[in-house]
Amino acid sequence: MHVLRIVDLCVSVDDKLILDKFNLEIKSGEIHAIMGPNGTGKSTLSKVIMGDSNYKVLSGKIFFDDKEINGLSVDERARLGIFLGMQMPLEIEGVSNSDFLRTALHNRNDDFKLYDFIKKINKTVEQLKMDKSMIHRGVNQGFSGGERKKNEILQMYMLEPNTIILDEIDSGLDVDSLRIVGENVMKYYCDNKPAILLITHYQRLLDYIKPHYVHIMKNGSLVKSGDASLVSLIEKYGYDEKLLNEGTSIIKEKRENE
Repeated sequence: MHVLRIVDLCVSVDDKLILDKFNLEIKSGEIHAIMGPNGTGKSTLSKVIMGDSNYKVLSGKIFFDDKEINGLSVDERARLGIFLGMQMPLEIEGVSNSDFLRTALHNRNDDFKLYDFIKKINKTVEQLKMDKSMIHRGVNQGFSGGERKKNEILQMYMLEPNTIILDEIDSGLDVDSLRIVGENVMKYYCDNKPAILLITHYQRLLDYIKPHYVHIMKNGSLVKSGDASLVSLIEKYGYDEKLLNEGTSIIKEKRENE
């Protein structure tokens, strides 16, 4: 089992405090969803976990399996099995999807087998209902918003991470693509039992990816946690102060009863 633990994390960008004593623990087999108003630090959290150097960690620590990873580079964190599906995936001209993934897997695994790689990437492209030509195009080059998000899920399947962060993976998806992405993420979860952190604004993604825990984030901290029933309350009331102040976190109690 793997554990990602964030302790009293304070982060700034351009001298502005974004995360303020943020705390969260995610274990293998758990799906956590973070929701909250715009500008509250949700995307910042995902990038800081992954080691984006544009964000300054003022204090606090990030642990992976009890190892502090604050000082690790992006690629070192990725080698631990941490994966970030980005809100706005980048375009890389001149590097094909196939070459990108093949190089990543070959560098990680001395037992890399090209036939198995080709078989798996073709199967995954088919189940994501992507055009097979996209394998041989530059990473996200000329892709629509929805195609880029599917490409993030393709990378997830091929790299087989144990800890997955999906930052608004539902944005830019039409109804059919949302279903395909959601169902494939849930299939990966059922097959591999990774830890998953979802960042989203909308219940529609959570109709497909069923969270065990839902958190409301505001002003750089988690202000309320609950089970999936919290999502319907957010849809009904928004982030009203009355909703935020009612009840307490159920995570500790639920884990102790499992």
